[in-house]
Amino acid sequence: MRVSDHTKGGLAPIAGGLPPEEIIFGRSAAMISIRQKVHPILIQGENGTGKGLLAQYIHSRSALSSGAFVKVNCAAIPGALLESELFGYEKGSFTDAHTSKPGYVEMAHRGTLFLDEIADLDLSLQAKVLQFLQDGHFSRIGDKQERQAETRVICATNRDLQTEIEAGRFRRDLFYRINVISINLPSLHERREDIALLADYFLKQLNTRFERDTPTFSEENIESLSCREWRGNIRELENVVARYAILGSLDTAEAERLPRPSFGTPFRVAFDGTIPLKRIAKEAVRVMEGNLILNALRENKWNRRKAALALNISYRSLIYKIREAGLSPRNSRKARQGQVPHDKAEGLQ
Repeated sequence: MRVSDHTKGGLAPIAGGLPPEEIIFGRSAAMISIRQKVHPILIQGENGTGKGLLAQYIHSRSALSSGAFVKVNCAAIPGALLESELFGYEKGSFTDAHTSKPGYVEMAHRGTLFLDEIADLDLSLQAKVLQFLQDGHFSRIGDKQERQAETRVICATNRDLQTEIEAGRFRRDLFYRINVISINLPSLHERREDIALLADYFLKQLNTRFERDTPTFSEENIESLSCREWRGNIRELENVVARYAILGSLDTAEAERLPRPSFGTPFRVAFDGTIPLKRIAKEAVRVMEGNLILNALRENKWNRRKAALALNISYRSLIYKIREAGLSPRNSRKARQGQVPHDKAEGLQ
């Protein structure tokens, strides 16, 4: 029985397997210390720090690695449904229960059950999870038969569970059960020495996925990346690298300096369910809009009132979009020659 083995995430696993250990852990001292004590644990850390990836790593190195790794996002499933998703149900146990269905616990038999965002569990369900952790027994909804599963349970959260306990939202006994060893994953700004390593890794993976040859990051790019706050942690870094690989820029302000991909030839993409199409489309529209606004400004010698008329939008909307896109007179040839844009001469801001 391994239900007493307990242990969330931002570095998304690349299709085809986990990244190498040096990518998961990097070179920072904080991550090296974690690498040395990966045992049954409760993983805590901000969103996007790689908690889910670390859980997969632990599973892959465990005695149950040949079994399934089953991830359950406790925050994404309404409390009323989560119990049936976790423990399953019998036919006729509730409306629309036309057949019996095993839950995630059974699916993870002789494997690993990853309870992501465990702090979002309802108190009543916390009690049932605690009971399962104590003896490995559970029952499907509507079933009197008691079942048993040999499952390793890994737990993760981005909240301070001690605060949740004091607020009455998390059971203290459940906390003690899952908190055998606690690991707090550092945020990305606490491990800046790993940014270049991670960025290069993401870029190589994206180049392979999109069959492109996007240039590697320059020293100026890496310095720029290293100076950011990274409130979204590794997930934000991955998104920024994806933007660079697809659109050829780290941000709109750098679009003029960095190499741009050709949109004449469509991307060749393997449709394997991993492509963030909405994100790419939204970013492409944003960049295209920025280019249109920049062209209108240049054609009107940076007179923003005339540019607004040319674009058939209000002056206020244009000012907002200019600020949002990070455009400035530096982008125009006349501005680079030291001339003041016409609308600034009129005192416009």
